[in-house]
Amino acid sequence: MLLTHIGFEEDKKLAAMLDPDWGVDVIIGGHSHTKLEEPFKVNDIYIVQAGTGTDEIGRFDIMVDTDLNAIDTFTWQMVPIDDAHCPRDEEVENFIQRYRSATSQKYDRIITRLSCELTHPKRNQETSLGDLIADILRDSFGIDLMLMGSGAIRSYALGPVVHYADLVECLPYDDAVYMLKVTGTQLERMIRHILRDEAFQGEHTEFYQFSHGTHIVWSRNEQTFRTLTLDGEALYAERLYTVAVQKYHYNNLKPFLDITLEEVEKNGKIRVLSTSARDVVEEYLTVNQHLSQEVEGRLVVED
Repeated sequence: MLLTHIGFEEDKKLAAMLDPDWGVDVIIGGHSHTKLEEPFKVNDIYIVQAGTGTDEIGRFDIMVDTDLNAIDTFTWQMVPIDDAHCPRDEEVENFIQRYRSATSQKYDRIITRLSCELTHPKRNQETSLGDLIADILRDSFGIDLMLMGSGAIRSYALGPVVHYADLVECLPYDDAVYMLKVTGTQLERMIRHILRDEAFQGEHTEFYQFSHGTHIVWSRNEQTFRTLTLDGEALYAERLYTVAVQKYHYNNLKPFLDITLEEVEKNGKIRVLSTSARDVVEEYLTVNQHLSQEVEGRLVVED
């Protein structure tokens, strides 16, 4: 059995590559938030995944043929996490309660009060919550552009009252932030890659929230930019722009942003701006109360 976090499409590719002699019967996957009502079979390997969050859990009951050391029969079901299907366990709750006073000191403290609730309903579009986080990081680091991974924002909404627990849930991947220098030509190529059709066709690709000053109008039909400006100006082909990404994206520059580390290094030294993006956001929110943010049209995608 393999436990993966690479997405359903990549799980299928992985299953096709595995040698049957290695004895892998099941891949339990994640990352793409795929809800599978039935296991998907590739190369005699069953692939399962149970959607997103904690609304449901996948239950896989397997009968093994010990002579063949293989799956004989199985049942797979999606079980809703609710009182009808998962009754509360008072003994477990009492055990957890013993630690709550200690954890509450840390996680229940109020970080900030926003002017209104900010939302992040979909990854592949501009969102008010994504705009705010990207802006905080751009302004804190003094860079030209923050590319904030949409998938790193794990809450659909935040505020108006924000506790530390809310912030941790929203930004659980406490990555470092890296600053790259890229030319205008390279930056245009990176943005074009972000906006490739796979991002809008239900396939799980990395997508980004753009910090303030960015104005992009992208035509999907014509596969071209109708508008691409930064701080009111078109990108200059040879000018170097400072762009920041979190560590996960820095480690995957070529597949996520269509640029290699070697290309970036030719433009200048890569810097670590912070070892904790979340700490930077927390500090900013603590100091700046009653912030508000609306979707500004930084990214407009035309069919």
